[in-house]
Amino acid sequence: QVQLVESGGGLVQSGGSLRLSCAASGRTFSSYAMGMGWFRQAPGKEREYVAGISWSGADTYYATSVKGRFTISRDNAKNTVYLQMNSLKPEDTAVYYCAADADFRKVAGLDYGMDYWGKGTLVTVSS
Repeated sequence: QVQLVESGGGLVQSGGSLRLSCAASGRTFSSYAMGMGWFRQAPGKEREYVAGISWSGADTYYATSVKGRFTISRDNAKNTVYLQMNSLKPEDTAVYYCAADADFRKVAGLDYGMDYWGKGTLVTVSS
């Protein structure tokens, strides 16, 4: 099993920045070299892919809507994945979830059904 706990959400003004963290634990996480992803769900909308990163950190993937503004990174020594969000817009308001999976297609946003999910952290961007 893998446990994921997000933190770092909050209220920020349009144009501001936030950094989300996702702490992972569990034997499966390191045993299976999990890739990690960030997803978000805005009120009244379906959950959508935001970004993904391979186990090594060498490969990163982004949704078009956040490319150039968000940066995903990871520190495997700390079992933590980060999402640096800059130039935030009101439309970025959502609950942000981190997820883990060993399938690179899911991590890259090319397939659905990540195996493990956190409970989410709320990001609110005011105009």
